[in-house]
Amino acid sequence: MTSLLAVAAGFVIDRLIGDPIWLYHPVRLIGKWIMILEDVLRKIAGEKKGRLLVCGGVLWFAVSAISVGIPLGILFQAGKVHPAVRFALEAFWCGQILAGKSLKVESRKVYEKLIKSDLPGARYAVSMIVGRDTNSLSEEGVTKAAVETVAENTSDGVIAPLLYLLLGGVPAGFFYKAVNTMDSMVGYKNEKYQYFGRFAARMDDVCNYIPSRIAAVLMIVSAYLLRMDGKNAWRIYLRDRKKSASPNAAQTESVCAGALRVQLCGDAYYFGKLHYKETLGDPLREIRPDDILGAGRLMDGTAVLSLIVFGLLKFALLWLWI
Repeated sequence: MTSLLAVAAGFVIDRLIGDPIWLYHPVRLIGKWIMILEDVLRKIAGEKKGRLLVCGGVLWFAVSAISVGIPLGILFQAGKVHPAVRFALEAFWCGQILAGKSLKVESRKVYEKLIKSDLPGARYAVSMIVGRDTNSLSEEGVTKAAVETVAENTSDGVIAPLLYLLLGGVPAGFFYKAVNTMDSMVGYKNEKYQYFGRFAARMDDVCNYIPSRIAAVLMIVSAYLLRMDGKNAWRIYLRDRKKSASPNAAQTESVCAGALRVQLCGDAYYFGKLHYKETLGDPLREIRPDDILGAGRLMDGTAVLSLIVFGLLKFALLWLWI
């Protein structure tokens, strides 16, 4: 029960303060561990493909173990000091693990630049939250990129970590963040990471497989509750949810496209190379900058609904266990 209350408190903390720039985030430590271990393991592996695959797996297990073990030990020691100290720390970490507030803040920066007709500024703002090349994007391209990242990260940044937190508390939450961070740092399909990053990329797919589908269903329900086009969201989801190289990315993106009645995705440049991607949704109308805000509202609605649904399920399970 204490863990459930800590997650709820963390959800409120994220809604209120998000991730202030001045506050050191634990994910930055995870990133440093990844860089240090990658450097060591690459020296061991050399250029041999088999060794790179194995060392990539070692990196994944090592970083995952560290990311779970350290917060678990700190929480244990905090509990020895006083249960209230442990609860406060757990709630604070839950707030840091969730990324809803920061995603809304950063995407709104893109919106504000667009409505001021500051396309260079909008390109720069969106480059902070997407992985694609943004220097040549049109206003429509910038808007789509922002909407897509809010839609995809509704699962990766909010619903999936929330689910892991409610299943296993802060250690499970940091495990998920480690998996996500490893994928974002080494899980690329390029010459450098084709072998070394393959295990991290596959495990990210595995760990997000169920959460992304739960997020999509809850997003459809939220579209109805928010009086968006829930019927179209469901239709596009059924049709387009598999139209992605990743087994998970198009789940929530397709729902968002349907709910907003716009078309998302399509070809994009990454690191100077054109990647061919299928479109999601139908262009029932032209996409507009305020669709960034619409995607944010849909994310918020899905997040609140998820907290209620997951929380009630956990409460019921705890009650049955007792």
